[in-house]
Amino acid sequence: MNDDVIAVVLAAGDDPRMNSNKCKMVHKVFGKEIIRRVVEAVVKADVKEICVVVNDKNENDIKEVLQNSVTYVKQNELKGTAEAVKSAVQFLKERKDYAKVVVINGDIPLIRTETINKLLNQSIINSENATILTAIYDTPISYGRVIRNIDGKVQEVVEDINLEMENKKIQEINAGIYCFDIDKLIDNLDEIKENPLTNTLDLPSIIKIMVKKDLKVGAVIVEDVSEALGVNDRIQLEIINKILRIRINTEHMKNGVTIEDMDSTYIYDDVIIGRDTVIHPNTIIKSNVVIGEMCEIGPNSYIRENCVLADKVKIGSFVEIKKTIVGKGSKIPHLSYVGDAEIGEKCNIGCGTITCNYDGFNKSKTIIGDRVFVGSNTNLIAPVKIEDDSFIAAGSTITDDVPRGSLAIARERQINKEGWNLKNKEG
Repeated sequence: MNDDVIAVVLAAGDDPRMNSNKCKMVHKVFGKEIIRRVVEAVVKADVKEICVVVNDKNENDIKEVLQNSVTYVKQNELKGTAEAVKSAVQFLKERKDYAKVVVINGDIPLIRTETINKLLNQSIINSENATILTAIYDTPISYGRVIRNIDGKVQEVVEDINLEMENKKIQEINAGIYCFDIDKLIDNLDEIKENPLTNTLDLPSIIKIMVKKDLKVGAVIVEDVSEALGVNDRIQLEIINKILRIRINTEHMKNGVTIEDMDSTYIYDDVIIGRDTVIHPNTIIKSNVVIGEMCEIGPNSYIRENCVLADKVKIGSFVEIKKTIVGKGSKIPHLSYVGDAEIGEKCNIGCGTITCNYDGFNKSKTIIGDRVFVGSNTNLIAPVKIEDDSFIAAGSTITDDVPRGSLAIARERQINKEGWNLKNKEG
């Protein structure tokens, strides 16, 4: 249904309250930049082309994040959201063969693709010239309000600063996402007047203009009001991080994962976890991780990017793994670092084991076969291969491959010098 849709993402605005050397759009929420989260949500809605509006100060930051995945236009005068859209008019005119354009604020990282699709679908099915996303807030201070007539039809959107006293009690707010017929948006942009109280050109003003022309305007009320939350300072950034953490953890629990302490468990939103896996407190699981069924993770574990854990794997306390595949039934119980490794089935990696994967220049792999026992306090100097059914003696530093079924011991023979310490003390 969205074959004829493009998007304009408004990312030229910034806020000094972030108190940062970089623009707010590239601050991260659960490991992913704010602007990337918004653009990815739009892309997943099957929008065909995206234009991002930037400014002189944040252009390089945003381009570094999004690269060549979008078209960029620059807003030279930061005089409001309508001025931002005007910066993209040439982009829109060159694509008037498309039917619809989504205009979305670039600082709302909790927006869901499903919500964008709902907005688009209503706009298309009902042949609305403009459709806005709204939310119901108990305390809508600082947000623009949606004014409806007695029949419930949208009449205008008024900025909080411009509200008359009787309208300040309205709880329906403008969420900062719109769907327009491209030609109607272009035709009416120039009629927006400067807000006398802010000296800005505000895009929501276009709704009243379109209603007066008897153009069809509709609204979609978002079910999860957090999707409309923007980021203007680090306090709001932390609030959004908390909301996203709860959202992600809740979905995993609904899917059959036990999370013992939601407040101390951080799971990035592209992680896949199988049923009946238990996540103990103080665990971090980063991007592009797949965990099988009936695993046990934590407490105090750190599973970094690009790990795959098969069913019935145990990753215990104070274990860090990175770019590692762990076979079915294998255990890394505690106090170990395993990076750039492949571990087979039914292995036991003893306490204090380290894969020494970095020589200062290159990352190298450690490959461990099935049913391998690695004793405590072992260093595996990559690249190295430990074949099936091998046993590594505790305290070893393994630099060479270990053949199948072998016992590998790599440590100095113990020497006891009797009385040595007593003599030193007496001396």
